[in-house]
Amino acid sequence: MNYLQLAQEVIAGKVISNEEALAILNSEDNELLQLMDGAFAIRRHYFGKKVKLNMIMNAKSGYCPEDCGYCSQSSRSTAPIEKYPFITKEEILAGAKQAFDNKIGTYCIVASGRGPTRKDVHVVSEAVAEIKEKYGLKVCACLGLLKEEQAQQLKEAGVDRYNHNLNTSERHHSFITTSHTYEDRVNTVEIVKKHGISPCSGAIIGMKETKEDVIHIARALYQVDADSIPVNFLNAIDGTKLEGTKDLNPRYCLKVLALFRYINPTKEIRIAGGREINLGTLQPLGLYAANSIFVGDYLTTTGQEENSDYRMLEDLGFDIELTEKQEEVFC
Repeated sequence: MNYLQLAQEVIAGKVISNEEALAILNSEDNELLQLMDGAFAIRRHYFGKKVKLNMIMNAKSGYCPEDCGYCSQSSRSTAPIEKYPFITKEEILAGAKQAFDNKIGTYCIVASGRGPTRKDVHVVSEAVAEIKEKYGLKVCACLGLLKEEQAQQLKEAGVDRYNHNLNTSERHHSFITTSHTYEDRVNTVEIVKKHGISPCSGAIIGMKETKEDVIHIARALYQVDADSIPVNFLNAIDGTKLEGTKDLNPRYCLKVLALFRYINPTKEIRIAGGREINLGTLQPLGLYAANSIFVGDYLTTTGQEENSDYRMLEDLGFDIELTEKQEEVFC
């Protein structure tokens, strides 16, 4: 397959076929650089050499009633993680300052649980109003299944984006969790869009899904029109249902990132959880398809040392996308 030609067709408006999508995932390793060259042509066309940086604040850890097989915070998990209730507004603001100082444009407030309480939404709303005033960061909330009135309150507070991952294909969803449905997840994304909040929704790769499942979730995220698509690669944590699962290698992960770029050419594709252990030394190549990464730690696992990420971006010749207030300070 001529991947660069396919990329130009995608830029011109082509939607790749399932056969072409499967060919990308099944491509020979000796074609990998050609595939990434095509993915980069699409990425460069829409985003140039800019990279968006994101940081997670784990606002509530553990105590989750859901049974998600990948998650160390699940009710079924026996992983020895730190557990604590929803943090204070002051702690959220302290994290926002850290994000601003580290040139991170999107600050992600994440909490475990099926969905937020009234108090949770109130704390986030109060914090977001101050974050926007002091730091001008883009704020993404990730609080679980959302109700209409909660979405409206978050919108009025200034939340820019709401994350709720579809995670996997509809067919494979019940293998991952039974405490909520695939439709529940799609419904939250639709509620977010209805209230004018930018939808962030992504996938976790490596959960014993088929390649057809990967194609399905990439297309499903296209269909729900997610503005930002985090692509996670399973970090199989001991004590979870998926412990010991090791189905990925760095070259396949790059093919997955390329696939998501070909299917979602105009969207922010973020290399998210598990990039360090699954992409390894090939992490820089991932940014030829993706235009966004998390910096720092994740929810219950540690990320790459921050200076390594900044050096990687500098070595690639890519530019960090700053907010207006950050440009005033750093430029």
